[in-house]
This record gives sequence, C-alpha cells and structure tokens, in this order.
Amino acid sequence: MANTSQPMRRTALLASAVAVLGLLTACGDDSGTSSAPRPSGAVEASRTAGPDSGTTTAPAVGAAPGDTGGSASASVRTDGRCHTSALSAAVGRVDPGAGQRNFPIVLTNTSEGTCTLYGYPGAAFVDASGKQLGPDPRRAPASPQTVTLAPGKSAWAGLSFSSPQISGARTATPAALLVTPPDEREPIKVTWTAGEVPVGGNASSVSVTVLDAGTGP
Repeated sequence: MANTSQPMRRTALLASAVAVLGLLTACGDDSGTSSAPRPSGAVEASRTAGPDSGTTTAPAVGAAPGDTGGSASASVRTDGRCHTSALSAAVGRVDPGAGQRNFPIVLTNTSEGTCTLYGYPGAAFVDASGKQLGPDPRRAPASPQTVTLAPGKSAWAGLSFSSPQISGARTATPAALLVTPPDEREPIKVTWTAGEVPVGGNASSVSVTVLDAGTGP
C-alpha cells in the first residue's frame, strides 16, 4: 500500500505545478505585455477628427492648391480711357475759309468696348524719315469735355493753319501726320496728302482744337 500511494502523490503534485504555470502565463497577458490591434473604428475617428483635435484635414475634392473654399473672381481694372491701341486715326477733307486751311483729325474707337477721350490730341508733321517738320501746333483756347465713344464711334479735333501763300511762311510737304490721343505717348501715323504746310517763320501758324463727338463740323 505504501508503494502504490507514492506515485499517485507525485502525479497530483505535477498537475498542480502545471496549473500554477498556466495561471502565471494568463496574468502576464493581462498586464499589457502583448496587446491586441486597435479596432478599425479608432483609426477612422482619427482621420475624420476636426481642427480642434490637432489633425490635418484634406482639401475638398476639386479644390485648387491654396483654395480655402471661398470664391475669388478675377477682375481687370481699366481707367476707361481710349488708348492708342483701341483707336484708328484719319484726316478729313480740307475746309478752306478766310485764308485758312482747316482739317478734321478723326479718332475712331476700333475696340469692342466703350472708352472716353478728353482734351487735345497731339499732332506733328513728319518727313519720310520720321523727322518732325516745324514746331508743335498751339492749342486753341477751349473748355474740354469728356467724349464717350462706343465701339465704331468717332471724335474729331480741328487742325488749322493759314494758307502759306498768304502768310508767307516757310513750307514743307510732310509725308505723314502723327496723331497722339490725349494722355497717350504712342502716336498713330496718318499719310498726309494735302500738300505743303507751314513749318517756319511763324510758330503759331498751326493750331489744334479740343476733341468733340462726331467726324467733323
């Protein structure tokens, strides 16, 4: 009987040791040494968190770089003035009278928008090489008014000088008249076909008037 009970006692002790070992292993897992993966819901919440959470949100679909969601319309600022590039120039038919030769200088709006002219045009006679003949015309006293030109509409100014045969001034025959719109620097070249003009002996012999609506008097 003594020999039979001893092996059974050893078996019971071995079983108790295995049970204790299993209990220690289970306690180790609960202590956090081996953690399970985070639920997918936690990851999704991190992606959709707002600005207060410190995360960065992606821009809306279709937004341009730097777009904050507001709309900004591009606008082109213009002063409304007729620039040289928007105009054509011509010299009308001579209107003689009382020893004078009078020509309308006509500026026409060739653009697709409305613009304005105010004041006197510049005028200069030049030879074939582009050299100016005579002094700049004097400005006839007047009160300028704004002339509004719709597309295709014109304004005119009078260019006048005494007939050289009467004034006795030194003359030349220009190749062109350079017409500069008010407040512009770039002139428009118009072929001159009206013969000789005074270029010396009387600095005031050529005059120009303010611009007015239309193509002539």
